[in-house]
Amino acid sequence: MARAMSNKPRVLIVDDKASMLEMLSKLLEEDYRIETARTGQEAVEAVRRRPADVVLTDLRMPDMDGMEVLQTVKREAPQTEVILMTAYATVSQAVEAVKAGAYHYLTKPFEPDELIITLEKALERKELREETQILKEQVEQRYGFENIIGDSQPMQRVYGLARKAAESDTTVLLTGESGTGKELFARAVHYSSSRASRRFVAINCGAMPKELIESELFGYIRGAFSGATRDKRGLFMEANRGTLFLDEISELDPDLQVKINRALQEKEIRRVGDTVDIPVDVRIIASTNRDLAAAMEAGVFRKDLYYRLNVFPIDLPPLRERMDDIPALIEHFLRQFAGERAADYEVDQAATELLMSYPWPGNVRELQNAIERAVVLCEDAMIGRSLFPFFEAAGEHYPPEISTVVALPYREAMDRLSADCQKQYLTELLKKYAGNVTRAAEHAGIERESFHRLMRKCGIRADEIRRRLADR
Repeated sequence: MARAMSNKPRVLIVDDKASMLEMLSKLLEEDYRIETARTGQEAVEAVRRRPADVVLTDLRMPDMDGMEVLQTVKREAPQTEVILMTAYATVSQAVEAVKAGAYHYLTKPFEPDELIITLEKALERKELREETQILKEQVEQRYGFENIIGDSQPMQRVYGLARKAAESDTTVLLTGESGTGKELFARAVHYSSSRASRRFVAINCGAMPKELIESELFGYIRGAFSGATRDKRGLFMEANRGTLFLDEISELDPDLQVKINRALQEKEIRRVGDTVDIPVDVRIIASTNRDLAAAMEAGVFRKDLYYRLNVFPIDLPPLRERMDDIPALIEHFLRQFAGERAADYEVDQAATELLMSYPWPGNVRELQNAIERAVVLCEDAMIGRSLFPFFEAAGEHYPPEISTVVALPYREAMDRLSADCQKQYLTELLKKYAGNVTRAAEHAGIERESFHRLMRKCGIRADEIRRRLADR
């Protein structure tokens, strides 16, 4: 069945003999859009003007032979497939052509069906490559660094480290509080690396019973235990030539830590019940929200595994240290949860100020949940302060004793208050001194640099406090 004109692939036929061009054109014109060229130079100029889907070229031509046409086309239009034709075929020429990028090498005379089958298979390969490229671009758009929201200084530092990690094949250890986006960064590192075309496999080491996690990671053979009725591939094998993300690795049982360490050291695994080691090529990215160094010193995490994982550490900042990113995150989550109606929604100034002042112990995940709830409850597309009652209470209403401890030095105040009041203490102290960090630090009895570090930790900005005081 002939293709519609708009769907016909473009085929450029190149031959210095007019009779050959005419014969091939008549053979193919029903199913293909045909363009012809009498010389190699004409063919190259045609491809530069408008790349063909397939170039069908003779090998021996006076001005530029088929191999030169092949090399130039592949340089100018890499997606174009090239088929060479010749009456003087040799095995060495065919091998050379394929190495240079030719799809196939036809020996004259050839049957019409042989040519058509070869053309169709060349087109199938071209379409498959294009689909693969589109999928790759879609994956990069979804999981690349560009998809991670945040332009603050702490995030810029993390982006720089993560991009360096993506350029290498080294083991990465992501640390940070829960909800800071460790898996998001792990995926971005993988899909920006040379392993992007292979699988990214993730497992939460704390979400699975220790009796099952070994077989999940390493697999097992039939008869290894009751219920093992067939061989099973483990996640190390599934991630071969790709990336294995070990989330919350601090939760691993000590016995399993030994086996993970051996797998990383020897680059081979042994399935449960098996006696044979299987080589694996896996890039490891691990994460934890615990202090692994402290766990190592306490004897609950193996030193050898810690040092094997801690090759390229990246610490993700909590949201309270990157408060400048909150407006962009709000906009992102509105698009996520409101869909096509996202442009209709607006977070008013009072609600924005509330969200900018809350310490976010649950980090980005907590903000995401808050915006989702607000979108569900909002009736008129104007998201106001009242839709965040929990944050209202936690962020604005200080405990009764806060007014009394403001008069104390920092260390005494922190002894009297819970950790949740640290931000309120620093904020009130800065208000007391009209946003003057030096005077506030002197009152607190700590160095100015230390006071600045605490402000960054709590997401407090002196200029913002000064602005609010001036607006009163």
